[in-house]
Amino acid sequence: MNIKPLAPDSSPQASFGAQLRTQREELRMTQDQLAKRTGYSPGHVSSVETGRKSPTLPFARKVDHAFDTGTKFANLFLDVRASSLLQGFGQYVAQEAKADEIRCFEVGIIPGLLQTKEYAEELAAAALSRGAIGQGQADERLKILAGRQRLLTRQPPPRLFAVLDESCIRRPIGTPGTMAAQLEHLVSVAALPHVTLQVAPYSMGAGRGLDLPIYLLGLPDHTVAAYSESAQQGSYERDPEAVRPLLNAYHHLQVEALPQAASVALIRKVREEVQ
Repeated sequence: MNIKPLAPDSSPQASFGAQLRTQREELRMTQDQLAKRTGYSPGHVSSVETGRKSPTLPFARKVDHAFDTGTKFANLFLDVRASSLLQGFGQYVAQEAKADEIRCFEVGIIPGLLQTKEYAEELAAAALSRGAIGQGQADERLKILAGRQRLLTRQPPPRLFAVLDESCIRRPIGTPGTMAAQLEHLVSVAALPHVTLQVAPYSMGAGRGLDLPIYLLGLPDHTVAAYSESAQQGSYERDPEAVRPLLNAYHHLQVEALPQAASVALIRKVREEVQ
């Protein structure tokens, strides 16, 4: 049998296909058998496994049922849908929509939930010009972001705790006008009763225990989920043993960062320097 080699690292779609094949083979199940259990054709199963066809949520759910894997493939599908973002972020976004509490720390850029439309468009355009994403992915990225930002105006809204490294407010993105409007937006958001905004100043030095972006979700079932990322990889985690040290590090960061009043004052000072 001519089995086509897979390249799981090439895209979330290819990763889904590779994991589908691996799971099926571990269960000693043929493509024909999986097709019969899911109601899809063997050709469809083969095309998804080799990355020629993108999975759908109904297909992913039927695969989970056939494999008895809970929501594993449904969650993997979310990464395919959010393919303009890092792997793992699709799962995070789905859970963020349900969260009662969101804690985030960012380095270098304003957190997505707090970005203005113009600031977000500048970031997407830069990624597009570098060839990191295509136009469709850039549009998808902005659409996903707009959906996430509606969380802050839902009723009741989630409690948001955001710590920004000082580089976030000092790194110029777009024109001076774009950056000035973004900083003004931060000041406005900080005035909302459900938002706590802090800046981790450069003066913290090595005392800043987190070096990479981290997002922590307080979910309705009283569990905490974490999403962290490097330049090329994202990781969504719900294991309490893995999440606990990240939550502890975040609490330490909040204590050491500037209080909100001092943070807002610093943002206003940087705003005055922009133009």
